[in-house]
Parts: sequence; C-alpha cells; structure tokens
Amino acid sequence: MTDFIHPEYLIDAATLERRLGEPGLRVLDCTTHLIPDPKTTYQVVPGRADFEKGHIPGAQFVDLQADLSDNSHRLRFMRPSAAAFAAAMSRFGVGEGTQVVTYSTTTPQWATRVWWLLRSFGFDNAAVLDGGWQKWSREGRPVETGPARPCPPGNFVVREERPLMVGKDEVLRAIGDSTVCTLNALSAEQHAGTGGNTYGRPGRIKGSVNVPAAQLIDPATNAFLPPDELRRRFDQVGAFDKEVITYCGGGIAASADAFALVMLGHPNVKLYDASMSEWAVDPSLPMETG
Repeated sequence: MTDFIHPEYLIDAATLERRLGEPGLRVLDCTTHLIPDPKTTYQVVPGRADFEKGHIPGAQFVDLQADLSDNSHRLRFMRPSAAAFAAAMSRFGVGEGTQVVTYSTTTPQWATRVWWLLRSFGFDNAAVLDGGWQKWSREGRPVETGPARPCPPGNFVVREERPLMVGKDEVLRAIGDSTVCTLNALSAEQHAGTGGNTYGRPGRIKGSVNVPAAQLIDPATNAFLPPDELRRRFDQVGAFDKEVITYCGGGIAASADAFALVMLGHPNVKLYDASMSEWAVDPSLPMETG
C-alpha cells in the first residue's frame, strides 16, 4: 500500500467539525461555476449564491477571480501579485498562527487552486477538505446560511515566493525533454481533441500525457481516491520519474493533479498558469490530436 507522504494537506470532515470555532482556524469556500459558452468557452460565475444558501459554519467566501487573480491580465484566474494576495488573505483573517481549510461545493479543483496559491506564496499551514461540501452536507454536518460572519482581519506576510508556476517558455522547452513530464488534467476527450470544450485549437500540448483531474476523485463520495490508486494512475504516465508540469484550460484543474502529486511526495511539481487559454490560441505553439 502507498501512503500519502503529506497527509496533513488533506482534512476529513469529522476532524474539521471537531475543530470548528478554534480561534486560529479559517475556512474558505472557494466555489466557482464555469457555465459552458461557445463564444467564450466558459462564463465564470462565483458561487456566492450557493454559499449563502448553506456553508460550513464560520466560513468565508472567496471569489477566486475577483479576490485571488490578476484582474489586469487578459486571461482569467492568473496568479496575482504577492501584495494583492497578501491583502486578500489578510481580509479573510489569515496570518501568522492561522490554519486555512479550503473547500468547494463542486469539484475540489477550486479548493486545490487556492491551496496551490497559498503554497506558492510560502504558506504551508493549509489543507483541502476531503469530499468538499458534498460529503459534508451528505453526512448531516452543521450548516450556516446567509452572508459570511464578520472576520477579524489577519496580517498575511509573504515570506517566500516559490517558483511553482511556469509560463509558456518553460513548457516549450520541456517538449522533447525526457526529464520532464508535461501532464494534462483535462478530460481524455479534450486531450485527444475529439470532444469537450476547447480553448482555441483542439487537442493537447505536444508530447503531453493525460491524467484527468476528474478521475482523481471517487464519484460516490467526492473524496480523493486512496493513495495507492492515485499513485498507480500517475505511474502509468511516468510522472514520478521526472519533473512534472501540470496544465489544463486555465490553471484550475491542473492544481488538483499538482496537489495529489505533492501529497504523494513528488518533489518537483509546477503548474502552467495560463495553460490552454494561452497555448491553444497561439498558432506558433505546437499541439497534437489523436
């Protein structure tokens, strides 16, 4: 059996429920909805309405695009500056001595994206709620409604910026490099270019392999698969023998693959932040289908 090398990055619902009300705990609902739109690929709809219908007691709502993305960039969900990220996290009450738990009411990729951002800005005391809101509510755990309760501000200080995000130049250099595994977290149909939403040209980055983020989750529970099964799926594409660069449509699903790899102990994982939103619309960047 394979175990998680870093089980502290995943928290189960029972443990979180026992800890609710601790002064140093900050729970963040990171839900965003992507509504398919043939003109723009997706419309981005923050999950605030869902949050107000029901959320984990004491949670704050994070609008990923408005609060934790670079809104001056032409692409959505791009990593913000250190100063902007620190200001947002301080508003959510995060600082020295706090622990953050992230969750989503849909797929866990929204929670893992915020977890990855925290890690990239040097903050390690964060965990993703295993099973998210689906598992929490299905088990009949406490629910709060309405807007978030006022939260005392924190003082988030960026003590380190880690090079966990890459751009197209690093991805381009990885093509043909046997020491790098470029890993697509989109669906098998999107990877092959045979279906699903596209971000420009259909298909994948040349030479990349596929472990869909959706296949890291048990559909019955919405929790991550056991570590030995996750390890098997990544071993099938040779991810543990190499440096890994994960990508998807816009750096969100890619964070779920990256998160799982880090929990399994992979020492060198980076995320292509702009992903196919940038790559697929630039005809100079090589793609393949089939």
